[in-house]
Amino acid sequence: MNKPPKTEHFVAPFEEGISFEELQDAPPRAGYKPTMAGWVGIVVVTFWAFIAFAGPWLAPYGENELPFPDAYSEFQVPQEGARLGTDVEDRDILSRVMFGAGRTIGISLAATLLAYGMGVVLGIGAAVSSPKVDMVMSRINDAFLSLPTIMLGLVVVAAVGSSIPVLIVTAGFIYASVVFRLSRAIGMEIMVMDFVESAKARGEGRWWIITREIWPNARMPLITDFGLRLIYVILFISSLSFLGLGVQPPQADWGSMVRENLGALQYGASIIPVLAPAISIATLTVAINLVVDDVSAHGGGKLSGRM
Repeated sequence: MNKPPKTEHFVAPFEEGISFEELQDAPPRAGYKPTMAGWVGIVVVTFWAFIAFAGPWLAPYGENELPFPDAYSEFQVPQEGARLGTDVEDRDILSRVMFGAGRTIGISLAATLLAYGMGVVLGIGAAVSSPKVDMVMSRINDAFLSLPTIMLGLVVVAAVGSSIPVLIVTAGFIYASVVFRLSRAIGMEIMVMDFVESAKARGEGRWWIITREIWPNARMPLITDFGLRLIYVILFISSLSFLGLGVQPPQADWGSMVRENLGALQYGASIIPVLAPAISIATLTVAINLVVDDVSAHGGGKLSGRM
């Protein structure tokens, strides 16, 4: 039996001057580049973070030290020895603002971390659980969300007593319900994606899906919302202090400083004892908001839409 003739494959000769190189890797994704507003927010937040950490060592006087111990100096105007004047108890305003920064920011940051530790774990857990478990957890969370935050905080602090641990736990539990709702919504959105369905089809477990699929995609929206939640907690703690149920005197706190020095406005004295802590709260919260908005804009508006 005759064998069929062999067919030769035609190979085109390489043209002179043309070389075939290995394909280059995809260019790396551009990182976050702050705008002018973002840089302003970063600088102000960094400044207050530094004051919160180093303020007790940089303050010209102690937290309750009198700059003019031998003279009546209530509500003194700024002068040599008291750069921002004195408060109702003759204490240095600048020193108390610096001491109060660490207490206000520290309490708020600890409460926000507690809220996120509980809210993210429970929220993503509800997203990957069965419909019945998700429904029970969501209804309990809705019950907490229906309560006004300030009223709930006032009731808890008035019943238990005001202390720094109580303020941290109270604010953490109150805002954990909001974080739960956001985390659950993001988790439910990711759970219906094709790559999660593929992971389920491969037989991957829940823990693998949470750590490899859900968390990497939910991380940026949650980190961005962390800044917004920190703003709300700062205002919440300052409001409790202003109402007399937050940080108790003689400890310095921005909210309590405003309440203690309201007499300066009534008697026509220097308004700096009231303005200094109020401006401190305003500049910190506005700066955090600038950073959050800048990061959200960098994400194409998707982050703000999710939040």
